[in-house]
Amino acid sequence: QVQLVESGGGLVQAGGSLRLSCAASGRTFSRYALGWFRQAPGKEREFVAAISGSGGSTYYADSVKGRFTVSRDSAKNTGYLQMNSLKPEDTAVYYCAAEITRSLGVWYSRLSEYDYWGQGTQVTVSS
Repeated sequence: QVQLVESGGGLVQAGGSLRLSCAASGRTFSRYALGWFRQAPGKEREFVAAISGSGGSTYYADSVKGRFTVSRDSAKNTGYLQMNSLKPEDTAVYYCAAEITRSLGVWYSRLSEYDYWGQGTQVTVSS
């Protein structure tokens, strides 16, 4: 099992940047694909970005492509979501998720594919 704790959320003006962190427990961090999701008020939770266990493969939702970058540091058991050029529509609670994989090159983009979730961190972008 793995436990996840997000941090780094906050209030930022449109056009600004934030970096979210997802600290994971356990000694097999590199075996887990990581995903980032977000949920705005009154909306369903949606996929944002994912990264494979090796860190060599990433995937992004069209809405954030070119603005957000997902990464991970296995030595620190931490995943990151660098968010640049933020827009008011990026306002949401951001969650990281993890799922063990048999291949270090695999990532997942659907909520149902992840068993482990963090508690979420609020990101608010003002106009």
